Amino acid sequence: MSIPAALMTGPTVLEPVVGKTDEMIVNLGPQHPATHGVLQIVLGVDGERVTRAVPHIGFLHRNHEKIEESRSYAQVIPYLDRMDYVSGLQNELPYCLAVEDLAGLEVPERAKYIRTAMFEFNRIISHLVWVGTYMLDLGAITPFLYAFRDREMALDIIERTTGGRMLPNYFTFGGVRRDVHPKFWQDLLDFLDYFEKVVPEYETLTVDAPVFQARSVGVGLLSQELAVNHGISGPNLRASGVAHDLRKDQPYDAYPELDFSVITRDEGDVWARSKVRMDEIYQSIDLIRQCAELAPRSGPYLARGRVKIEAGEQRYRAAEISRGQLGVYIHSDGGTGPYRSKHRSPSFVNLQIIPDLFIGQKFSDVIAILGSIDIVLGEVDR
Repeated sequence: MSIPAALMTGPTVLEPVVGKTDEMIVNLGPQHPATHGVLQIVLGVDGERVTRAVPHIGFLHRNHEKIEESRSYAQVIPYLDRMDYVSGLQNELPYCLAVEDLAGLEVPERAKYIRTAMFEFNRIISHLVWVGTYMLDLGAITPFLYAFRDREMALDIIERTTGGRMLPNYFTFGGVRRDVHPKFWQDLLDFLDYFEKVVPEYETLTVDAPVFQARSVGVGLLSQELAVNHGISGPNLRASGVAHDLRKDQPYDAYPELDFSVITRDEGDVWARSKVRMDEIYQSIDLIRQCAELAPRSGPYLARGRVKIEAGEQRYRAAEISRGQLGVYIHSDGGTGPYRSKHRSPSFVNLQIIPDLFIGQKFSDVIAILGSIDIVLGEVDR
C-alpha cells in the first residue's frame, strides 16, 4: 500500500520499511480515552507488530507562554494550574522559585514545610489518577473506583486549605497565599493513617497481580542510554536505573531537611515504571509525616516584599513534579511581568520515546506502553 507523505519525514525509524507491503496505517486518537488527552499517534502495523509510530500534538494548544508574557508576575500563577491539571499545586512551585530568586525573597521556614507537604500530597493525588485511569485502560474497573474514592478525600483537604480543588492557586512568591487552617496538619495525618493501610490493596490489584505482570513485564523496554539521550525524567527515568531526582540533586523548600532516598528500578519496562510510582506513594506519605513533625506551628507563612526584577535578569528553576522535571525560564525587561516565559514540561519531553518504545512491539501492547509513560496533554500543548 502507498504510505502518506506525512509519514515519510522525520527520523530514520519512520522511513518506509522496504518490502513491508502488508503494512496498515492505524490512527490512535486524537479522540480516544486511552491517549489521556487529545493526542494522535499514527501507527504502522504489520500483522501484530508495530512498524512505525508518529505522535501528533497540537490539538489542545492554549498558548500559555505568550499569555504569561502579557500578564503580571502574580497573574501568571493561576494559568500554571491548568497545564498539568492533575498536579496544579506542583506546577506553581518552580515558577515561584524562579521569581523568588530574581526578586530576592526569602521564604519563611514554616512556609517551606507547608509547600513541601502540599507538593508531596499533590504527588499522591496525581499517582492515584494515574493508577486509576491506567488500570481502566487495561480493563480493570475496581482500581479506578478505589483511586478516585481516595482522591476525592485528598482533594477535600486541598479545598479546605486553598479554597480550590484541582486549580488551587495557593503557592505564591515568598510562601503561600493564606495560612493553613488550624486542623491542617491533623487532617493530613488522619488521611495518611487511613490511606497507608489501603495502598497494599492497590499493589495487590496492580503490580503484584499476575494478569498485570503478564501485560507489563518485559514490555516497552527503555534503556538507560535512550532515556538519558532523550532527556526523559521522573519515574520513567528512574525505572530505567538512573537515580536522578531534583528533590535530592537540586533541593528546594524543605527537602534539604527531610530524610529520603531516590527510588529506582533496573528493569526499564512497563512494570518497573508502574512499580516506581507505587513506591513513590509510600515515599510521599513518609515525607508528609516528616513535614508534619518538623514544621513550626507558628510564624509567618509569607515573606513580605515587593516583586521588582531588574531588566536583563533571567533565571531557570525546576522542580520534580509527578511526571518529571518541570522547569521554568523567566527573562525580565524590568516591567511588571515576564518579558519571556518558557516552560520545560516533562510530558512533552517524555513523548519523544514513543517511536522507540512502540516499534517492534505487539499492537495489543500499545495502550499498556502509552499509559505507563503517564502524560497529561495540558502541559504538552501548553
